[in-house]
Amino acid sequence: MLKKHINEPQTVPGGATQSLKHESGRLHVSGKATYIDDIPTPANVVHVVPGLSTKAHARIVSMDLEPVKNFPGVLCVLTAQDVLGENQVSPVGAGDEPLLATDEVFYYGQPIFAVVAETRLAARKAARKAKIVYEDLPAVLSVEEARQKGGDMVCRPLEMVRGNAESALENAPKRLSGRITVGGQEQFYLEGQAALATPGEEGEMRICSSTQHPTETQHMVAHILNRPSNLVTLEVRRMGGGFGGKETQANAPACLAALAAEITQRPAKCRLDRDDDMIMTGKRHDFVIDYDVGFDAQGHIQGADMLLAARCGWSADLSGPVTDRALFHADNAYYYPDVRLRSEPFRTNTQSNTAFRGFGGPQGIAAAERVVEEIAFATGLDPLDVRLRNTYGTQDKNITPYFMTVEDSISREIMEQLAEECDYRKRREELRAFNRTSQYIRRGIALTPVKFGISFTATHFNQAGALVHVYTDGSVQVNHGGTEMGQGLHTKMVQIAMREFGLPENRVRITATTTGKVPNTSATAASSGADLNGMAVLDAISKIKERLISFAATHWQAPESTVHFGANGVQVGENCIPFVDVVKAAYMARVSLSSSGFYKTPKISWDPKTGRGRPFYYFAYGAACAEVAVDLLTGENRMERVDILHDAGQSLNPILDIGQIEGGFIQGAGWLTMEELVWDQTGRLRTHAPSTYKIPACSDRPPIFNVKLLENSPNREETIFRSKAVGEPPFVHGLAVLHAISDAIASIADYRICPQLDAPATPEQILRTVERLKKQKDMPH
Repeated sequence: MLKKHINEPQTVPGGATQSLKHESGRLHVSGKATYIDDIPTPANVVHVVPGLSTKAHARIVSMDLEPVKNFPGVLCVLTAQDVLGENQVSPVGAGDEPLLATDEVFYYGQPIFAVVAETRLAARKAARKAKIVYEDLPAVLSVEEARQKGGDMVCRPLEMVRGNAESALENAPKRLSGRITVGGQEQFYLEGQAALATPGEEGEMRICSSTQHPTETQHMVAHILNRPSNLVTLEVRRMGGGFGGKETQANAPACLAALAAEITQRPAKCRLDRDDDMIMTGKRHDFVIDYDVGFDAQGHIQGADMLLAARCGWSADLSGPVTDRALFHADNAYYYPDVRLRSEPFRTNTQSNTAFRGFGGPQGIAAAERVVEEIAFATGLDPLDVRLRNTYGTQDKNITPYFMTVEDSISREIMEQLAEECDYRKRREELRAFNRTSQYIRRGIALTPVKFGISFTATHFNQAGALVHVYTDGSVQVNHGGTEMGQGLHTKMVQIAMREFGLPENRVRITATTTGKVPNTSATAASSGADLNGMAVLDAISKIKERLISFAATHWQAPESTVHFGANGVQVGENCIPFVDVVKAAYMARVSLSSSGFYKTPKISWDPKTGRGRPFYYFAYGAACAEVAVDLLTGENRMERVDILHDAGQSLNPILDIGQIEGGFIQGAGWLTMEELVWDQTGRLRTHAPSTYKIPACSDRPPIFNVKLLENSPNREETIFRSKAVGEPPFVHGLAVLHAISDAIASIADYRICPQLDAPATPEQILRTVERLKKQKDMPH
């Protein structure tokens, strides 16, 4: 039954594969959408604000909290001794992430205590009254320092080996090596970390949280309170953005709110100030990547060796799977005949870096694209030609470094189609002609691909549940384990129900995600939200439909094969009966109109011990062409035109998917060109507010911005209606901008020297690169 629905799409107006508007769009623009801080505050609510360390690494000698407790409006101050259960919020069970510090602090901004007060302002002011005496300990702030001091790692490193990279490098006609540094990135969600906890009877605790992982947050609260999960209910209606920053980082605010609620027996709210949020929480991992590559004069890669080192922060968090995924994507769309890839997840005394859209994949892909660029300059070839010559494709070029077979590589076709449609080669020659006569403004162009694996690399997360109710008035309620953070996941789930039951939009209602309805949820991450939850919703609906089909066939005396659900009602033999009439009749006949659904991703497996397996169900593909202008006097740059061709399979909702591609691209371009994280020598994050951390604004978008979905390209795997994930892959398109800037700068040395432009390509970074190239061009080669 399930396979039939997938392979035989229907055409219900507004249903799945149609461009239905976002289910909360009107609420968003009118200000009526309810976020945590919009929930009507209970009359007796208390407010929770954490007190943060002011040292990167130190022993706590003494802590005087009496001035905090005595501040007007303060009810109590929570420390590690007040935790009722286990003082741990490590998402991977590493035991290295206390909710509140005890004897030692490991980064500037680590929560040590929490103030519980009648007002948020009182709590914030009181938190600054603490008198803490520290004994400084050695602090490690960067990858370089970590290596110099022995290289303590937060988790096990990973190595992937296929063939003999050392021999291939030694025997290659040409060989080069280099290093690329790729900066981190703040998630900068519009809604900060927030939670509202309400105690109930007999130990119950209800929490409204801005989290991407309701079940994990539920479990953390249960551990902190020392009670079973069935007493803790976690609810999420929507988030004002997540981008991975609320996959694990939402746990601490929820736990602090729950602990305060339990101790005071009053509702408790924890909403982090933006500065505290940025200082406390983890970000995208920054990487230092060393590469060694062998190739021939035609640009064919023969061997590659890469070492990817990451600044992971003070605790494990998700650094293991993040650095793993960086290795998974260090090939991007390219086949390496002989390859060795290694990770170094270094422990540092900085925020514990965490999930961010792409989850390490973009950093690995940045390394692959730098390698291609280096080869292009070394051979004098167009970088696009080097890309086309090395893509996965034929049977002798389809095995990844982790031994997964790439069965459907379409990178070459997408790049060729995009190059033709955007007139890449002609424009490239025109830009080079412009640069020959322009003294200060240089223009560049680049076309880069993306091949992105879709699935959690932690195999057990590739499962989802759903709960669907059909009421006797013919309306439908859909519940699932995914969370809505603006990406349109709920809208797509509504469309699945509309399509399957033949109903209009106003007859299907999505509810808040809650662990009380769908337990044991996986995080809404890894671009798997629609894949997993869509199939779970379809499974639940299919069970209900099977019952209704059997009932209708019997009740109206027609073969089951003649029963179909459509926009005009349920076709039963020669009769078309309104859906509501079928439902009412089924209820009167005691037919169940509710069902749970479940789905687990097939075919996947992964063994980190051997570095082999099939960690991904399928790959999503795409390509972007960016044209930029660079001012050699100021280092400023601007995007002038961007063309994107992206593979979303059989899109569930084209308009939402295009929106995701546009947003993902801009966020990726921001990461690579302007978003810069800066720590001072004490380990204090100096870019901790909108005044010091720059993200792209509306004026930064390219004036010519063409985004197109690849046509006639349904997913070859049995995903929900043959669609493909579209959350994370488009982020990588931002690399086209970095390489276009590099192309513009390369004109200084007549395109003979690879600029080796690191990210983020801020004006300062661009000027440094320009000056280096000016010196290099006059050196003998």
